[in-house]
Amino acid sequence: MELVPPLLRRLAGRALHLYFRLRRGMTLGVRAAVLSEAGEVLLVRHTYTPGWHLPGGGVEPNETLADALAKELREEANIALTGPAVLHGVFLNRHVSVRDHVAVFVVRSFTRSGPKQPDREIAEARFFPLSALPEKTTPGTRRRLAEIVEDGMLPDEW
Repeated sequence: MELVPPLLRRLAGRALHLYFRLRRGMTLGVRAAVLSEAGEVLLVRHTYTPGWHLPGGGVEPNETLADALAKELREEANIALTGPAVLHGVFLNRHVSVRDHVAVFVVRSFTRSGPKQPDREIAEARFFPLSALPEKTTPGTRRRLAEIVEDGMLPDEW
């Protein structure tokens, strides 16, 4: 069941992008590949955009990347870091805007206080085996996971 109709979701997304375009010259976001010891990765499904994504969000003014990452993991999946997150790479995300950059981190040390209950932003947050990602996992998410698992060359773009 979709909580937000597709048209409203698209309009809200466009409004947010316009706001950020006018408010900031460049946007910066964080995403996390949260990898369990069992070989699973945490993915989230948002209420406002289709597909399964790595959890994350925008970095606010006066917020460090590490603080933003910890906040987004806590809010989107009830995840608390228990060790350092390792920077995987920084990517230009032209699919969103020519000014949007995403810092991707690998997280292997964490605890989860419990399953994430759906809310206005997150419809679902689940762990999936790396070998069996859901069909609607976004192409960018699949590329980042392949780079992490295969230790491949990093492109500059999302």
